[in-house]
Amino acid sequence: MDWAIRLARAAARRGEVPVGALVVADGRIIGRGSNAPIRSSDPTAHAEIIALRRAARAAGNYRLTGTTLYVTLEPCLMCAGALLHARIKRLVYGAREPRIGAAALLRRRSGLNHRVQVSGGVEAPRCAALLQEFFRRRRAGTA
Repeated sequence: MDWAIRLARAAARRGEVPVGALVVADGRIIGRGSNAPIRSSDPTAHAEIIALRRAARAAGNYRLTGTTLYVTLEPCLMCAGALLHARIKRLVYGAREPRIGAAALLRRRSGLNHRVQVSGGVEAPRCAALLQEFFRRRRAGTA
């Protein structure tokens, strides 16, 4: 999660919401991403999506079976869907996203052709603090 937090900090320095993600296969990072929708003018440029794209290129396959995605914030519905399509084995996230977080969707058994193991709250205070500070500075006009 330390690497994901570093990626989130990099996003914040660029004025993006501080979210960082990485995909790990066999103990090795194969994809990294940090939020970039503003910079890239791309609403799909979430940290998770960028990390998945890079991991798929590195693996030479859009199926990322056996991998773990670490992310500083609970994934949204779009990113949760991408995790299912990529066949990610495990999701580890930091801060909970009470409004649009979709980790519960990944735990469901009925109607889905894949199930993701989910661990939430890992380094949650550190991850939440990044987000709180970012939005505090934005409201104050210093970000």
